[in-house]
Amino acid sequence: MPRVVAGPCSAESEEQLLETARALTACPNVSVFRAGLWKPRTRPGIFEGVGEAGLPWMRRVREETSLLTTTEVANARHVELCLEDGMSVLWIGARTTANPFQVQDIADALRGVDIPVLVKNPIVAEIGLWIGAIERLDAAGLRRIAAVHRGFATWKDSAYRYEPKWRIPIELQRMLPDLPILCDPSHIAGTRELVPQIARMALDLGIGGLMVESHIDPDSALSDAHQQITPAELSVMLTSLQTRSPEITDPDAAERIEVLRRRITEADAAVLAALAERKRWVGEIGSIKKEHEIAVLQMDRWKQLLSDQTAEAERLGLSTEFVKALFEIMHAQAVKEQL
Repeated sequence: MPRVVAGPCSAESEEQLLETARALTACPNVSVFRAGLWKPRTRPGIFEGVGEAGLPWMRRVREETSLLTTTEVANARHVELCLEDGMSVLWIGARTTANPFQVQDIADALRGVDIPVLVKNPIVAEIGLWIGAIERLDAAGLRRIAAVHRGFATWKDSAYRYEPKWRIPIELQRMLPDLPILCDPSHIAGTRELVPQIARMALDLGIGGLMVESHIDPDSALSDAHQQITPAELSVMLTSLQTRSPEITDPDAAERIEVLRRRITEADAAVLAALAERKRWVGEIGSIKKEHEIAVLQMDRWKQLLSDQTAEAERLGLSTEFVKALFEIMHAQAVKEQL
């Protein structure tokens, strides 16, 4: 089972926090209670949290349940208040992670303090900012750091509130193999119906923990009502989430997978050979364009190529979004080589 951080998006009242926390103690593997005290919102005039007034409520959660507590900190003053009150864990939100100045202020405020810190990915799809925030905390002497994948803002229409862009947390795992990573399926999903699906995907990709928004009465929540689930719903979800083994132990399955992997390796070699051949033809076209003073980019040709290839991808049962992205990368490289 994954380790789980759960609780409401926002602390709204002492009664709401205590009722939710008590209910969450019955959920499998929930060990940390989360609630936002300071709520940075995109626009003013919306509920922005109870602030410092919620700290005694969180203290009661710690005193009356077996749960640790965590809240978001966005500046050094938040850190100071939380440390004074005995908060168990801190987290840095997506908007703050994107700002190295704010992260450095928080790191400086935490210098010499031994407290776990969770770092959410930046709101923009930039792994460097995520790693940079982690490095700043590490440089301040913090050793109990974990990352939280909560998805990335996108301008495109999407089934999700925030695009998961799974390749980024996977790359973070590759670059920092000892760093614990959790997934926040609530923010990625945006609707409670999608939360279990996102949680399942995260665990299947080797992410070892979850940070889930859970409210005793989600429909009445003052923030992010649509993506919160009840403690009872969370319990059902966690019970159904069996962590799948990272190892292949069945001999028959291992043999079949090995055969298919060899075929994939052969297909990959053919793809690379085709790319090398394509590069040669691109270079020859580039030489002709230079010789005859022809512009590198012919937009009509590019639009037709993209249309033809996505149509062919659909015919072959391939993801048109993937093929479009692939040809955009290849076309950008071709333009670069011809300049």
